[in-house]
Amino acid sequence: MADQNNKKVVKVYDTEQDVAVSLAKYVADLSAKFAKERGSFTVVLSGGYLIDSIRKLTEPPYVDSVEWSKWHVFWVDERVVPRNHVDSNYKLAFDGFLSKVPIPAGQVYAINDALSAEGAAEDYQTVLKHLVDTGVLAKSSVTGFPKFDLMLLGMGPDGHVASLFPGHPLLEENVKWVTHIMDSPKPPPQRITFTFPVINSSAYIAMVVCGPGEVDAVYKALGKTENPELLPVQRVTPEEELRWFLDKVAASKLQE
Repeated sequence: MADQNNKKVVKVYDTEQDVAVSLAKYVADLSAKFAKERGSFTVVLSGGYLIDSIRKLTEPPYVDSVEWSKWHVFWVDERVVPRNHVDSNYKLAFDGFLSKVPIPAGQVYAINDALSAEGAAEDYQTVLKHLVDTGVLAKSSVTGFPKFDLMLLGMGPDGHVASLFPGHPLLEENVKWVTHIMDSPKPPPQRITFTFPVINSSAYIAMVVCGPGEVDAVYKALGKTENPELLPVQRVTPEEELRWFLDKVAASKLQE
């Protein structure tokens, strides 16, 4: 399925393994494209099972062929916990991905775990602004917000993305690049998150959803239903392309 009006492509694969294989090729192809065009590739990671879904990048042929030296890695959201805590998105990414590929350590921009939620959000925004000023990060000519090359996102059963939850006031934040949440309905309650203007200024976004947990949210987001209130995931509209990577289980209600 493809919707050219908002550059949305929906791909459904037989298994999660097939999703992982296809996602690795998609990421590697974009890495090559931006490394050639810009000399760098800015990638945003998230938590959940997203890191497991990109595991094929740590295997041949990609582990040896991707220009890892061009990568600059960021996080769309983070929990306010120490970096070695089981709930840390950084730890999840490091253990499952970053420790297995040769991305220069200075090009991995973890959120500062020594600061409060508010302080860490302000600090991360300062880091991003510096990288825009120095040309590492592109800037959207449309919005003026930072324009990441690729954002890799998952979705929760309630349709949330990053740490932007249904009905939460932060859905409407349109000035800050990075903000904090003190009352996440999903623990832990304190988190740092990109705002929608930054998410939607991305060039490409891959939305990866596998398994039974998000079946209803996938159907609400992509099925022929009339939702009076948009799920957070339905607000995701990057500048170039939004590509959904679904396995048959996650997409099961779409195929009824």
